[in-house]
Amino acid sequence: MSGYIIANVTVTNPLQYEDYKRWSSAAMQVHGAEVCVRGGKLEVLEGDWQPGRIVILKFPTFEAAKAFDASPEYGKARAARQGAAIMQMVVVEGV
Repeated sequence: MSGYIIANVTVTNPLQYEDYKRWSSAAMQVHGAEVCVRGGKLEVLEGDWQPGRIVILKFPTFEAAKAFDASPEYGKARAARQGAAIMQMVVVEGV
């Protein structure tokens, strides 16, 4: 079954966040992530959720998504993001 990483991002330093995007894109390529959503138009349909930037990545398996998150490649991106954004992220098993 597929694995999905879903993130809600609040960007606090857009210039520095560009470094994170560059490193995370490289990590996604190495780990075979399919980018389903990366920012874009957003509208809340129900509830009081006020998301920032939504990112959805698809991986071949749940384990592959977790391996991406734990990888040294994504570790570089995570380090570049410090001070540039607040990240809320989950991994979900798909159907």
